[in-house]
Amino acid sequence: MSKTTYKDAGVDLDRYAESMRRLPKLMAGTFSDRVLRLDGGFAGLFRLFNGENRYEDPVLVSCTDGVGTKLKLAYAAGRHDTVGIDLVAMSVNDAVCCGAKPLFFLDYVAMQKDDPDLLEQIVSGIAAGCRESECALLGGETAILSDIYRPGEYDLAGFCVAVAERKDIIDGKAIRPGDAILGIASSGPHSNGFSLIRRIVFDLAGLEPDSFVEVLDNTVAGALLEPTRLYAKPVASLLRRFGPNTGIRGIAHITGGGLEENLGRIVPAGTKPRIDRGAWPVPEIFRWLQTLGSVEFTEMERVFNMGIGLALVVDPDRKAEMLAAVGELGLDAWEIGAIIR
Repeated sequence: MSKTTYKDAGVDLDRYAESMRRLPKLMAGTFSDRVLRLDGGFAGLFRLFNGENRYEDPVLVSCTDGVGTKLKLAYAAGRHDTVGIDLVAMSVNDAVCCGAKPLFFLDYVAMQKDDPDLLEQIVSGIAAGCRESECALLGGETAILSDIYRPGEYDLAGFCVAVAERKDIIDGKAIRPGDAILGIASSGPHSNGFSLIRRIVFDLAGLEPDSFVEVLDNTVAGALLEPTRLYAKPVASLLRRFGPNTGIRGIAHITGGGLEENLGRIVPAGTKPRIDRGAWPVPEIFRWLQTLGSVEFTEMERVFNMGIGLALVVDPDRKAEMLAAVGELGLDAWEIGAIIR
């Protein structure tokens, strides 16, 4: 009688070991001198204080998120090197909304079977997002769940830990009527609304990932797998220049729910955001999706960022200076509204 092995049950420990040999190099490229190296071990170590980073009253800020059904497009297109950037961005962009600086990131990758090449592609994107956000990819978990996922499928979750000086936390309490709302450009749909996008593009229009779309001058996969823009470094630069709760009084990451819902989460009671539609150019990809799927504009606004990935509520006397500063950072931005009673 033959012996039953773990491999027979769907987990190949030799291929898992090969995956683990490939990842440390990717992770090391994100490290700073605040990461304490361990040979082996079961956790990652990060110094909160060092020679250049001192806090009077540090507050740790934590966020977690995933990539959602955008992964279904990555499976179909066979392209897995960008969704890791999305994973980092969805958590890091949330953390910076309270003025925090990302410190380190952890990932969770669940796969149908051990695939060192696929895992390396995914983690290369996670590492790229961490490098751009100046946070360390400190560790992670790879789970082989052969009875849950179909061949070629995987799921991602990410966890960001950031830090803020307590007195500098941006909590929206400084926002007042008359404050200006500035919108910083997104790179596209980011990682939101892909259940609707897939319904429109694949189910209704019958397109394929490699279908070329003339108005986008790109393939479906090329346009829709554009990764989420990372805002950590631009926000840190603006905060150093204009200050938290003085120049910049509120920050909102525009994800599912659109501008008004996400801004509504940070404004004080008795106030609300007034958005000036038409104050910024809506990217062609949203117009294409709306037309292709016959989607009402109000539904588009509820689901997508419509070209604004991050919104800043700012001192109206400094809005022109701040718009210029965003432009100096290489990003497009517009005055898109104001806070009203």
